[in-house]
Parts: sequence; structure tokens; C-alpha cells
Amino acid sequence: MCVEVPSESPSYRLWCVPIRLMCRALVVSPVGYYAWRTRPEPVRGAVTRGRAAKIQVIHRKSRETYGSPSIWGALVKQGRPVCEHGIARLMRTEGIRTKTVKQWRATTQLNHRMPVAASTRVRQFSVTRPNRVWAGDRTSVWTTESWRALSQLSSISLPAPRSAGCCTTRIGAASMPPRHTSNCSRHRG
Repeated sequence: MCVEVPSESPSYRLWCVPIRLMCRALVVSPVGYYAWRTRPEPVRGAVTRGRAAKIQVIHRKSRETYGSPSIWGALVKQGRPVCEHGIARLMRTEGIRTKTVKQWRATTQLNHRMPVAASTRVRQFSVTRPNRVWAGDRTSVWTTESWRALSQLSSISLPAPRSAGCCTTRIGAASMPPRHTSNCSRHRG
């Protein structure tokens, strides 16, 4: 006698495994296997299957937007005693997931006929003497350790802009003054 086992191969949908071989591989006695096959389904298993079916119905009615707290609330309103964590566990095992709503949408319209507001920044691109105009920038960079903040300060001077220094600090760490940080570099000249 053999048991039909589903196969992942497209040409063989089912293949036969002898029961004694399967029981030996799973370290189960053949008598225990046959007893398990004839045993009725436990009450808890039937309750769990029924609860999973109710969860799927509520989930479909909500257009797949309800998560475990909302489904729990709907079941409590129906008068069914359930636990919210049990609902979350059942949703995980059944593969029931909520649809995520797109959080951001571009609202800027570039093709319009309205007048564009004038810039109020004082932009000074021609510098007559060095060390009069400075520019700075900061960005976050992921490293193998953590996120780090990279800061740079530059002098806009003649004949070419020159970097005054840059510094990296770990994001979330206690902020330290640059003189105590070993990863800061200063360029003079």
C-alpha cells in the first residue's frame, strides 16, 4: 500500500511512496499512522477552520483593507469571543494580508499658466574676495555599521571653490563637537 504525495515536477503531479518507508523516514510507527488517519478531526481544528473562514469573509467584505484589529472588532460585534492575537496568528498562517495604501502622490503641476513666485534668496555667485561666501550641505549615508550623517563646508572663492572640511557622525549617537571626533577633516589653504 502507498500514499500519494504531491510533486513539484510538472510531468508527475502525484507519486507513490510506500507507507512503511514514509513512517521510517518520519520516525512514526505504521500503526500510529493508521490510527491518525481514522481518528476524527479535533474540535479545536474545526473551530479554527470555521474562524479562518469567517476571517476571510470579513476580509473580502472590507476589500482586503482590514487588519487583525479591525477583523477582531467585527467578530466581537457579531458576538464571537475571540482573541486579537489569535486572529493575527490565523491571518499569518492563512496568508491573509491587507492591501497597503499608497501614502504619497505627486501633486506638483509643472505645466500650468499661473505666474511663478520670484525667489527671495540672495544668490551671490560672483565673489570678489576669498572667505566671504560659504556653502554647506548634509546628507545621510548607509554604511555597513549604521546610518551616518556626512556634512561638508565649502568656501566659494576665487579662482575655484575650495572644501573647508567634512565630517561624518553616526545618526542616533550622542552629538559630539567636531574637535573630539576623529573622523572629521579640515582643509586650510
